[in-house]
Amino acid sequence: MAEQIGLLGRKLGMTQVFAPDGERIPVTVIKTGPCVVVGKRTPDRNGYSALQLGFEERPVRLVNRPENGFFKKAGVKPQKFVRELRLPETEVGRFEVGQELKPSSVFAPGIPVDVSGTSKGKGFQGVIKRHHMAGTKNSHGVHEFFRHGGSIGCRLTPGRVHKGKRMAGQMGSEQVTVQNLELFQILDDDFCILVRGAVPGPTGGLVTVKKAATRAVYKAVGKVGEQEQRSKNPLKASKKAAAGR
Repeated sequence: MAEQIGLLGRKLGMTQVFAPDGERIPVTVIKTGPCVVVGKRTPDRNGYSALQLGFEERPVRLVNRPENGFFKKAGVKPQKFVRELRLPETEVGRFEVGQELKPSSVFAPGIPVDVSGTSKGKGFQGVIKRHHMAGTKNSHGVHEFFRHGGSIGCRLTPGRVHKGKRMAGQMGSEQVTVQNLELFQILDDDFCILVRGAVPGPTGGLVTVKKAATRAVYKAVGKVGEQEQRSKNPLKASKKAAAGR
């Protein structure tokens, strides 16, 4: 399991910003705070080490007695969302219960991050939209079968439908993680961060932003200026590609 520090947040929507070199960058604005440390898990007491974070205050009238006792013991106001992040014991020791975390205390501009959220629910969908199947040709003699999925098995062998068979069903509304996005900018006063690209979920959806699990430095795919420079003479470009240069 990747043990990386992160913050809870809410997706506010997308906009665009301009880099110092003039590049226009699409970014997602995520409100990541204030996040409050509401508890810690230690190997001696719990058998593992983790940090419990709370996000967005919750009215006391909506909190039941066990939850109210938990927050009172931590000395914090009731939180609407509480999530647990597995971390090394040394990392957990850096934080105290009741501490309020800002984006700058966890992240730095330019680092890669992983963003997890619940994707938009699309209801019950057919095989063409859900699995990108081609469907049937609309020619003479074909009717009422244009968007069907076709045969799903055989009567004798195997005599059943194999597990994982692509069929119509519920689409979306599942946990999705987009990895290695660039944290473009931190707005500490507003408890917001700007992440390059799109993140899962609808506007207003709850997301978890962590430091990237598989990459320590953000690697850009390629800049627009370089692509324009290469495509000035497509004939020379094709000759170079054919020669393997």
